[in-house]
Amino acid sequence: MKTKINFNEKIIIKNENDTRLIGAALAEGAKAGDVIALVGDLGTGKTTLTKYIAEGLGVEEEITSPTFTVVQEYHSGRIPLYHFDIYRVNDADELFEIGCEEYIYGSGVSVVEWADLCCGIIPDGAVIVRIAYGMRDNERVYEFLRKGE
Repeated sequence: MKTKINFNEKIIIKNENDTRLIGAALAEGAKAGDVIALVGDLGTGKTTLTKYIAEGLGVEEEITSPTFTVVQEYHSGRIPLYHFDIYRVNDADELFEIGCEEYIYGSGVSVVEWADLCCGIIPDGAVIVRIAYGMRDNERVYEFLRKGE
């Protein structure tokens, strides 16, 4: 499987190792202030992809879904990782109240699960990864886009 990210392209993810390779590719070029917006149905693997982005950044802590805390911070990698899960957020105002701008425009990489629920916080230039179920068990279809392009 190739691991270069090409925008406006769909690829088939056949197993967890493919997910690991994509996570590593996303992490490789990541820099402070980058946002990776994950969009997909429940169970498509958004948290799993986040886990492998974190691994690619050198994060040593276990990655868990921050569903009830909205954001988890990880500082053990080469740059901080801010992991958002906005599934239970009611509106963008709630995110601004927790200081999402400080994270998104801060010194780390922000990965936002359920990004389609609050598109307004996702800045232009962000990487958008749409994840859908594939035709076979465990298969996923990833589509890579850039917001604003």
